[in-house]
Amino acid sequence: MLAHSKLQSIIWTSRIAEAETFYRDVLGLNLRTRSDGALVFDVGGGDLRVAPIPSTAPGEHTVMGFAVADVDSAIASLRSRGVVFERFAGFPHAAHGTVISPDGAKVAWFRDPDGNILSVVQFPATNN
Repeated sequence: MLAHSKLQSIIWTSRIAEAETFYRDVLGLNLRTRSDGALVFDVGGGDLRVAPIPSTAPGEHTVMGFAVADVDSAIASLRSRGVVFERFAGFPHAAHGTVISPDGAKVAWFRDPDGNILSVVQFPATNN
């Protein structure tokens, strides 16, 4: 039933103005509309809804990832816009921040203004 539905991702924010600047200007996402106080961005044809709440605490795990064709270029572009990439203990990070997973995917993590952990990932050609 849901296999043919359009996926909508939701991230909570207690800092809506900062979130709008981050997702629109830093990540370069297209702000499609506003709905009930939430920001709705188009991401590859799907919706990312950044919804305001009075307070939030970041989780310890990745809440959303962006699959990209060239993770090194994505990292360079995001760094030029002020994004700081995370380094997690116990992970073998390359100099520029990526970790190569057992299946060959290259991934790097960063945080939004609320501290939510986001990622950019380049999957091996066989997994695209």
